[in-house]
Amino acid sequence: MKTVVDINCDMGEAFGRWRIGDAEDAALMPKISSANIATGFHAGDPNLIDETVALAATHGVGVGAHPGYNDLQGFGRRKILGNSRELVNDIVYQVGALREFARRHGVALQHVKPHGALYMEMASNGELARMFIDYLRKVSPNAAIFCTAGTETHKAALEAGQPFACEFYADRDYNDNGEIVFVRDAGRPDPDVLAKKVLRACQEGRVRTVTGKDIEIEFDTICFHSDTLGAHDIVTRMREILLANNIRIAPVSQILGN
Repeated sequence: MKTVVDINCDMGEAFGRWRIGDAEDAALMPKISSANIATGFHAGDPNLIDETVALAATHGVGVGAHPGYNDLQGFGRRKILGNSRELVNDIVYQVGALREFARRHGVALQHVKPHGALYMEMASNGELARMFIDYLRKVSPNAAIFCTAGTETHKAALEAGQPFACEFYADRDYNDNGEIVFVRDAGRPDPDVLAKKVLRACQEGRVRTVTGKDIEIEFDTICFHSDTLGAHDIVTRMREILLANNIRIAPVSQILGN
């Protein structure tokens, strides 16, 4: 039974005048505790990064970098072939950009969470995960890596002693192996159904898979996506049900004690 949990959301995922989803970051930010801010490769641009970091700082939301494949057209959800060194250098470039904007607004880099297809690739690619964690150990030893429990990313963080926060996905389904089912369009989920799913995970540590099987789930932070239709209603209902059941919401840095 959890008494405190983080809520994280992918933010700043637009480019110039182009926007996705039906919820504004300004409406979502007061209702979350950690923000994964797009760093320019799959979405985001310098002006939007600055605006989103400032918004997070205003609301006391933990600031995280959300690097992805260099894939604006595919929104970072398409795998791009490259060796581990190339991919880590892409991450270094993006995290560096976010860190400077965070410094500008007087906040620390709380965490790093790879985006989309890059998140999935790191989860199964041990070499990439270890190289990425080695980078974090050198430049941000207190920054948590957001990951899924049991993945190569999780294992690499454990082995190296890097802080980590395992995620539970509110608006994604799970398979029987505890992996999220990767989809390009999640449709418009029922906020009440998702809220009850989250509450059960917090109270029982279990989630129902796409085959109807119940599996155990380990997590510190709950993720939902700003581009999921009805995102504002989803986070509003999640907060209501968690707080009504005496589960406090706090940035992951407070939960991990970093």
